[in-house]
Amino acid sequence: MKERASGSRRLPVSAWVFDSALALVAAGLATALLVPMLVSAPVGGGVPVGMLAVGYALVLLHTLPLAARRRFPGTVLALCVATGLAFAALFMMPVFLGPAILVAVYSVAAYGDWWVSLAGLVVAEVGLVAVQLTRGRFERSTFLLFLGVVAVAWVLGRFVGDRQLYAAQLEERTAELEQAREELARRAVVEERLRLARELHDVVAHAMSVIAVQSGVGAHVAASRPEEVGKALAAIEATSRAALTELRRLLGVLRQDSEPQASLTPVPGLANLDSVLTEVGKAGLAVRVRVEGTPSSLPAGVDLSAYRIVQEALTNVVKHAGPAHAQVVVGYRDQEVTVEVIDDGRGAATPVGDGRMGTGHGLIGMRERVAAFGGELEVGPRPGGGFRVAARLPLAPGRR
Repeated sequence: MKERASGSRRLPVSAWVFDSALALVAAGLATALLVPMLVSAPVGGGVPVGMLAVGYALVLLHTLPLAARRRFPGTVLALCVATGLAFAALFMMPVFLGPAILVAVYSVAAYGDWWVSLAGLVVAEVGLVAVQLTRGRFERSTFLLFLGVVAVAWVLGRFVGDRQLYAAQLEERTAELEQAREELARRAVVEERLRLARELHDVVAHAMSVIAVQSGVGAHVAASRPEEVGKALAAIEATSRAALTELRRLLGVLRQDSEPQASLTPVPGLANLDSVLTEVGKAGLAVRVRVEGTPSSLPAGVDLSAYRIVQEALTNVVKHAGPAHAQVVVGYRDQEVTVEVIDDGRGAATPVGDGRMGTGHGLIGMRERVAAFGGELEVGPRPGGGFRVAARLPLAPGRR
């Protein structure tokens, strides 16, 4: 069973307001009853001013700590017992202080740990015995009644505290179960999406196999049986359309609700670098572009990845290089395309954690794009200052 963490838990404002009001009411009631009891006390025909001040101070010290009874129940009970004993020793039987004692006993049982509440009960009962013996007057019936009332207050506090603890544990358990249910639901969604992704792979792979076979047949019979070419092209058209339909349907299921709908804008490539140069130019970066080799049509994935690498590299220059100039070199080869972005900024002096030395999300994305095509990526500071990003993307899968 969990212990009651009364000293560390955060109490609601309503609890503080209630306890503060309770402490003020107890203090006001005890103070109002103090004057007639002191006046009737046999202290040489009157009560000295100093004795009266001590009495008021003890009453306030006895009652006002009740405002903290939930957070420090053991300390509050100890103050109540100590001030009750002091009042009894100085003046008379502190009967009017009894309600505050009962509240303190109830509080230590309801909000204190087991050993604290048990020790509080013992202290309260011993204090009651000491009060009875202080002035040498012991009434058995009254004494037993007081002991019973204190014990009832303690039992009631334990009962209420146990119920509150049980309710808190039940609420915590409910929250855990709800969280587990949501986690299971998310896991089920992820597993279903993975299953659909496998189905998507199978559908597309089968369609591409059929298209490859039909295109091969068409190419083979183009010269000897031209009439068969039309049949092959029709089969290719039908298969590709069916594959695209299944692809759209499955991607519609796999797409997250929060994801935007696909744009009809063509996928960008190296031919669209002018838009990137315009954007970074607005940020104050002057870029010079040099093309090596003869520009040719690239596979869509390679073209897009090369474009994104240049875009991310120039963005990093704007973010981290400070006042600088940059140069982009695009190289077209027979079996590969290369891109290189260099700058003359303060890249060599930038800290490792800013993303220019290989720890940022941008460079991680570059590596993933290059790795997807079996290429190579080089990033790092230049010997003469600045930074360099160079990527090589093979045009054929698996080519190095």
